[in-house]
Amino acid sequence: MIPLFKVAMSEEAPAAVSEVLASGSIGQGAKVEAFERALAERIGNPYVVTVNSATSGLHLALRLVAGEGPHGDGEVLTTPLTMEATNWAILANGLGIRWVDIDPATLNVDLDDLARKISPRTRAIVIVHFGGYPVDLDRLAAILDKAEAMYGFRPQVIEDCAHAWGASYRGTHIGGHGNISVFSFQAIKHLTSGDGGAVVLPTEELHARARLLRWFGIPRTADRLRNPPDVAEWGYKFHMNDINAAIGLSNLDTAEQALARNRANAAFYDEELADVPGLELTERADDRTHSFWIYPMKVDDRNGFFQRMDEAGIMASNVHERNDLHSVVRKYAAHLPALDRVAPRVVCVPAGWWVTDEQRRHIADVIRKGW
Repeated sequence: MIPLFKVAMSEEAPAAVSEVLASGSIGQGAKVEAFERALAERIGNPYVVTVNSATSGLHLALRLVAGEGPHGDGEVLTTPLTMEATNWAILANGLGIRWVDIDPATLNVDLDDLARKISPRTRAIVIVHFGGYPVDLDRLAAILDKAEAMYGFRPQVIEDCAHAWGASYRGTHIGGHGNISVFSFQAIKHLTSGDGGAVVLPTEELHARARLLRWFGIPRTADRLRNPPDVAEWGYKFHMNDINAAIGLSNLDTAEQALARNRANAAFYDEELADVPGLELTERADDRTHSFWIYPMKVDDRNGFFQRMDEAGIMASNVHERNDLHSVVRKYAAHLPALDRVAPRVVCVPAGWWVTDEQRRHIADVIRKGW
């Protein structure tokens, strides 16, 4: 099988981890600080806080926005087409979910539907750059301008950037558009630290608070053993350690190479699959740069497509099931006609850095012959 995912690991990572293990200091330390500086430089935003997973990052981001609670009828507008981690972080904060339909062309949130659903109950808006294709952030900002004029407050946007390392919108890296952004460095992402994530903040104040709350609300510089500080706001054990940071630092250049190859493979598919009957590609706008963590398409007869891919030795999947059908969120059920039409058609085929020229030719030829 040509795999759908594979770990992009630098040859330098084992030695970097060994160095940390031999140092006798493996918790959050100098490597974490170095990794945060390196991330800040690449994203173009100095306010970076690493965490032990993007799920923790989303949880922390929502806490920064909504506070401790209780939140009453407070709700978060969000997409159901994502990994469950996006939305379980909302539940973990004691907030309600209000589903927003998707845009069939992009598989991101439908911004028209989002605009209709902002209300006085809205505590935050969570968007996902699905597959690594950025949401139209300027249009979203205009929607928020109107909401602020109508309701007297501006809902905070949290960008789930788990798919979007290296993506950009209108020349600025994702993570640099004035919202809270959460990246994933989980095993199979473009940039991996083994596991981990980062929260990128728009202000120094939020940055300082996030640094505190990721470790119980206690400053890491405090002398806890002899002069323990007061904790004014309780926090979590969400910090990254130097082992994961060492892996992440080692993989920064590897991730750039992976991004370039992913994009080359995607460009090949865009050309080869543009006119295949029963297959529809997703949008490509000139004002944004896709990271192509996955290569999503929409097909007729998805089961038949999967069967043909299996026969040809090609792993294919829709990757993420719609979250709104889980029984745990049944009470938030909503009418989502675009998602109903599109979700049964979504498929992804291998497009990552490991896919050779010969393999991508095979994949395209198999698809072009039909299923």
